[in-house]
Amino acid sequence: MKLLIQGAKLIDPIENSARQGDLLVEDGVIRAVGDCLQAENALTLDANGYTLAPGLVDAHVHLRDPGQTRKEDFESGCAAAAAGGFTSIAAMPNTSPVMDQAALLAETLSRANRQGRPHVLQVAAVTKGLLGQELTDFQALSASGAIAFSDDGRPVLTAPMMEQALRLAAALGKPLLSHAEELSLPGIDPASESVAVARDICLAEQTGCPVHFCHISTAASVRLIRDAKRAGIPVTAETAPHYFTLTRECLGTPPDPNAKMNPPLRGEADRKAVREALADGTIDLIATDHAPHAPEEKAQPFDKAPNGVIGLETSLALGLTELVRGGVLTLPELLCKMSAAPARLLGLPCGKLSAGSPADLVLFDEERRWTVRPEALRSRSRNTPFAGRELCGAVLLTLVGGTVAWCSEELKSNSPALRALCGV
Repeated sequence: MKLLIQGAKLIDPIENSARQGDLLVEDGVIRAVGDCLQAENALTLDANGYTLAPGLVDAHVHLRDPGQTRKEDFESGCAAAAAGGFTSIAAMPNTSPVMDQAALLAETLSRANRQGRPHVLQVAAVTKGLLGQELTDFQALSASGAIAFSDDGRPVLTAPMMEQALRLAAALGKPLLSHAEELSLPGIDPASESVAVARDICLAEQTGCPVHFCHISTAASVRLIRDAKRAGIPVTAETAPHYFTLTRECLGTPPDPNAKMNPPLRGEADRKAVREALADGTIDLIATDHAPHAPEEKAQPFDKAPNGVIGLETSLALGLTELVRGGVLTLPELLCKMSAAPARLLGLPCGKLSAGSPADLVLFDEERRWTVRPEALRSRSRNTPFAGRELCGAVLLTLVGGTVAWCSEELKSNSPALRALCGV
């Protein structure tokens, strides 16, 4: 089936461009991008006034499947991802059991992608049980489909083990995602993050092997990563929307457990540094660190509640509201950090708006305002720190391989083409 999307504002993050035009989808790929395209027997979608971009890629989510499906499972997590404009998501390995065995990883990937769309990718553990004592079988896990390696939720405990892990991952062409935290320091201490960042930068310099830093939150970490990049050390970094939007002053009194995460919210100087790092390229990409928890878990007192917030359905709108409207990034730059850059990190062919690329696409209304209502989100959990906040930018349509993964009821009701694609 062919779908011709006409008159959209086309964002190409690779070319760093935005222009009005048409795009033709056929057999799961982008066939053509241009002006006044014609296609025989194509369904036609009038997208005038809307923005079309490559589907978002999230390099850092927690889907809680297997073992913790009261919080999230593949069906609910993928529904939330598609509604947020994501077409590929990489699941962290801190499941129950831990994703440290090749057979488990292969079975989990098969089950995850049986549900359809979006694409679920699996990150494997660096150490068995995430205990930091013994390395996993990197080669077997990679052969079974691991997209990357990480002990996220915990750091790799010792420098010698991290050095060996960097070499193993690099030999396989897989990224190693570092949860930078020095456990001998309290997590609330910004040095807990920056000390660990410094260690892994030194190891990357010594080995020549790349390291990617997860959820960067402090000004000190930003300075270290910026200096490392200037020195030619192979490092990349991500941050999450809560770190460029919120500060610890937003926790409230008493503090809201739905705003508790690891690393924790920092001060205004840190938030400013993170924004500056996004603008100058020190921070390469934005990931949600989507971390669902059951309502009764987050209903506990702040010091007993688990770390983590959900973010798949609010990430794009927060980027548009805080970064684009805030003058930090242009729209193509934001879309690069949410599609092309994470795709590049993970070695995926998506994140492009060019002929021959996968038809993984998101159509959204930049101007549409909406209020975050936790009960209306598609995640199985409700632990968002943005409840009640008005955001700008609403996802209307998500295509994965040219197939509808998410469509707003309003767009569907106004488009015969989408009703046909959805089988309505």
